[in-house]
Amino acid sequence: MHNSSIPSTQEIPSTSNLIKSTIVAIIIAGILLVTVVMPAEYGIDPTGIGEATGLKKMGEIKVSLAKEAAADRTKDMAADTQAEPVKPEVVVPVPEPMQSTSNHEMQVTLAPDEGTEIKVTMTKGNKVRYSWQTDGENASYDEHGDSKKLKINYHSYSKGSKQKSKGVLEAAFDGDHGWFWRNRTSKPMTIILKTNGEYSDIKRFN
Repeated sequence: MHNSSIPSTQEIPSTSNLIKSTIVAIIIAGILLVTVVMPAEYGIDPTGIGEATGLKKMGEIKVSLAKEAAADRTKDMAADTQAEPVKPEVVVPVPEPMQSTSNHEMQVTLAPDEGTEIKVTMTKGNKVRYSWQTDGENASYDEHGDSKKLKINYHSYSKGSKQKSKGVLEAAFDGDHGWFWRNRTSKPMTIILKTNGEYSDIKRFN
């Protein structure tokens, strides 16, 4: 067996000594807290020692920087939580399908007092550019339209007596639109009609 020395009772601190040492340590810690820690960390200087040693100024700077950092964090958090602005919906207009255009040139010869009619089939709002002329004298004409589907027997655009005419005819409804001519002279008459526009069919009615 190994022999170990047992400390004497003089070497072991008594309870009262331990209490005294603890109290002294607490007092020293309190003094350090008031004179060093509080001025250096928080800018609080109850004793005035911190101002004399410059620790209070250091603490005030730290507190100021901490406040600025906290304010910056608050701003960043507010910006992050702010809802992203709703972008306005962009409505791209869908172009309407283009109406195919048609071109025709028709020639008719009318005997004295004979009449004829040429019409194009159009949708409401569509337009046809036209020109017609006789080979000499005036012809009685009637520019009009009708629609079996809509039960429209007659719709007049214009009428009169001319040697030639040109313009744009816009369909007032879905149906057939065109011209009726009658030769009121005593000799044959030739009429030439040119059309260009938004129509699907052209036909002659005797």
